[in-house]
Amino acid sequence: MNDYPHIHPDFRPVMSLSDEERIRFLQEPRWIGYPAAHEIINALRTLLTTPSRPRMPNVLLVGDSNNGKTTIIRRFVELYGQSYVNAQAEPVKPVILVESPPAADEKGLYISILESFWAPYRASDATAKLRYQVVHMFRSCHVRLLVIDEFHSLLTGSAIKQREVMNALKLLCNTLAIPIVGVGTSDAVRVLHTDPQHASRFDVISLRRWEPSTEFQRLIKSFESVLPLQHASGLSKPELALALHSISGGNTGDLHRLLMECAKDAIVTGSEKITKATIEKHAWLQPTRGIRERV
Repeated sequence: MNDYPHIHPDFRPVMSLSDEERIRFLQEPRWIGYPAAHEIINALRTLLTTPSRPRMPNVLLVGDSNNGKTTIIRRFVELYGQSYVNAQAEPVKPVILVESPPAADEKGLYISILESFWAPYRASDATAKLRYQVVHMFRSCHVRLLVIDEFHSLLTGSAIKQREVMNALKLLCNTLAIPIVGVGTSDAVRVLHTDPQHASRFDVISLRRWEPSTEFQRLIKSFESVLPLQHASGLSKPELALALHSISGGNTGDLHRLLMECAKDAIVTGSEKITKATIEKHAWLQPTRGIRERV
């Protein structure tokens, strides 16, 4: 296993697997940390430990689609949001992560939250009853933070419906004295402007695309350390890094997809390394008019 110094020690045993198993390994979800992600996780951890007060701080995390927002949030939940039973034998769920309903709808919001608790409910119940059930579950499980993914979905619907949902979130925040984190595309900022009070309650954190820089090269080097290839590819070298950036556009998710496809190609062809030709072969992964066209 010492023959693969370009691979992180934790992943060198993968090199003893078959080609099919190595390709399957590539497809497994895996955390790759980087400074911006760590800063966001630390900011959320600060929210989680903020003492209760009448006006709790809230955060809206925005960024391009497929740029790693949900991955960061799920990593945060994995680290700090795991359920447990406290000394009083009470269930504790520090963080509740829900997906926004597909359109601005107060009842839909409450149902999404109850689903995350695996709590029984009746969709036909009145909105007020579902709201009471949500508040009860939050208090019973000592929830400290509510995270709502796909926050921009709240833009779908009338202005009245949008205002109702935002007022419901404000009520939960005030009643429970916990922070709320919204996660979505840059369009999500428009949701806050349904009322000046909502905008003043949220700090906006932007997860930007990568620029062709030394930080981007470090990210690529981190990615390469988990690719189960026999030979080092030297992906962080300027020529290869620029080729990767050109196709991925500096989008974290698109970069990940590109590298996984290139690594799979390197295993299937037996080259066991990613070259500039390999990268250019997968230029079809670069979105064209918002879609990817295989050639």
